[in-house]
Amino acid sequence: MRYPDAERLDLVEDLHGHRVADPYRWLEDPDDPRTATWTAAQDALAADVLGALPLRPAFTARLEQLVHAGAVGVPVHRGGRAFSTRRDPGQEHAVLRVREPDGTVRVLVDPVAVDPSGTTTLDAWSPSWEGDRLAYQLSTGGDEESRLYVLDVATGERLDGPVDRCRYSPVAWLPGGEELFYVRRLAPDRVPAGEEQFHRRVWRHRVGADPDGDALVHGEGLDPTNYYGVRTSADGRWLVVSASAGTAPRDDVWLADLSGDGALREFQAGVDAQTAAWVARDGRLWLMSDRGTPRWRLAVADPADPATWAPEAWRDVVPESDDGVLSDVALVDGTDGSLQVLAVHSVDATDRLSVWAGDGSGRLAEVTALPPGSVSGVSAPPEGGTTAWVGYTDFATPPSVLRWEAARPTALAEDERAPVAGEVPDVTVVETHATSRDGTPVHLFVVSRAGEPDTPRPTVLYGYGGFDVSLTPAYSAQALAWVAAGGVWAVANLRGGSEHGEEWHRAGMRERKQNVFDDFAAAGEHLVAQGWTTHRQLAVMGGSNGGLLVGATLTQRPDLAAGVVCSAPLLDMVRYERFGLGRTWNDEYGTADDPVELGWLLGYSPYHGVRDGTAYPAVLFTTFESDTRVDPLHARKLAAALQAATSAEAPVVLRRETSVGHGARAVSRTVGLAADQLAFLAAATGLTAPGR
Repeated sequence: MRYPDAERLDLVEDLHGHRVADPYRWLEDPDDPRTATWTAAQDALAADVLGALPLRPAFTARLEQLVHAGAVGVPVHRGGRAFSTRRDPGQEHAVLRVREPDGTVRVLVDPVAVDPSGTTTLDAWSPSWEGDRLAYQLSTGGDEESRLYVLDVATGERLDGPVDRCRYSPVAWLPGGEELFYVRRLAPDRVPAGEEQFHRRVWRHRVGADPDGDALVHGEGLDPTNYYGVRTSADGRWLVVSASAGTAPRDDVWLADLSGDGALREFQAGVDAQTAAWVARDGRLWLMSDRGTPRWRLAVADPADPATWAPEAWRDVVPESDDGVLSDVALVDGTDGSLQVLAVHSVDATDRLSVWAGDGSGRLAEVTALPPGSVSGVSAPPEGGTTAWVGYTDFATPPSVLRWEAARPTALAEDERAPVAGEVPDVTVVETHATSRDGTPVHLFVVSRAGEPDTPRPTVLYGYGGFDVSLTPAYSAQALAWVAAGGVWAVANLRGGSEHGEEWHRAGMRERKQNVFDDFAAAGEHLVAQGWTTHRQLAVMGGSNGGLLVGATLTQRPDLAAGVVCSAPLLDMVRYERFGLGRTWNDEYGTADDPVELGWLLGYSPYHGVRDGTAYPAVLFTTFESDTRVDPLHARKLAAALQAATSAEAPVVLRRETSVGHGARAVSRTVGLAADQLAFLAAATGLTAPGR
């Protein structure tokens, strides 16, 4: 192929004794005229290559049906009202609804009604304890710069907002709905240049008041990369504040008695562990923690007695499991009025439900009716009740809601099923294990169409492997469209995720990051060895940290797969901290400012692993110009490097989108992106079926 010209600089820096070349540094600057010219030429190349893909129309048509499947969120109950999200076929975004005690349902927030262009997303929402007010957050154009609003639930009247600089802000209401705690960054003119995305603080806000007059609660003088959590008790007495430096798997926790002096007192600080704390309706301090228990446990203490705050004084309610990772809980009432806990455990990346006695006397029941799949959340009214709601999905079921009743503790009933547009293919899911380089077993889900012949087929291997993220079974229109066309879709549960607890996460971060890439390569080799596919029919796919995964895979193992989709990726690991939210990921990857840690990063940085004259596979980079987490410069630089270096005829293509960011997007945008990705991989792997 004839690729756009890209000037190759003779730029080599000495970093802690390492000679580090950076020939495409100029592509970091989107305003550089050279970058603008090069990007326009890449746009033209992408349009030509993607537009000529033979299966693109068929995948678009199939995805139009599968992507437009609905989605239903787990309800949040407050004051007799139930708040939840729902997206029906044909809707670009989910709407936020409220179900009144009499059963009537109303839409409270519709992002498309706010912005008919479809570029505004609902980022978060939180009803007051009484259910009469709602705080919600919107962002536009994919920038994720949430603006906070408050509305009156009965009338729909906006009572407050917009309050800017509320990205990643939790909201904790005080009783009465007049005040709330939230998180807001300092104004740009109050922070050093380049640190505008940091310097968060916890504030106390009165609805309708000028936010610039809010009372500062916490955060002054602490790590500028801190993310904060805030929770209040329903009676308004207790406030819990937590803080983690960036995405570090540890947090500090403080507790304040608002009926007393209101001062925050240290509960956990400087400890290499995570603890979620809240005071529930029984007055006890509930603690979900991996402190000394990497698979997590649920325990209780007395919020008013600091003598019970030491871990050795905690009383277990759901102890650490030998094989399952505790991921979520809901407090419910038994039929006899006793307090019980509905708990979610993940075993080999499949979720299970069980019921436990709230007094710590042990497990009461297994919810055997839960199908193999994923629980997206469990909820129950904070004032108590014998009913709980369970979010559920699997590879063929869109996000739906099930209902649990204490009278039938092992059973589940359908509460609200997401509608499906079109026919979902009948799939078969096989679970298997690869063996990584160091002997570690790596779990995989392998999804194929039922009845397909047992012969090697074009296969997509998907992974993530980082930030404590677990890849459990979930509805994916993209996976189903590929399977419907006769392909195989595999999901690998790599180290770096949370599938086996915090030890599994830490086995794939920092100096152990290479384990993740070894796990992924082993998964690919396993699929070939077991006859699912061949190397010429194998493709790999990942986004964000998963983009780093496939970027490292294609530079370390260019022979592993024939096609690669690398979306919103991190690829220059020497300079990643200088852009977007990169600085908040130091604990996951390491920092180039440290000589030892720079060595880790250089050991796998995809941009620095490109070798001239290598036959690289077909690569499609997909980037989003409004991405404020991972800067598109990463894909620009590696695309230029690969286009110059490859000796193969397989294309290296850069596809970019504007007015969309790293996270949520309109459904129509999803269809276009997914169709291009699948059609590209079909051409690379020899998939020819039109899909049915």
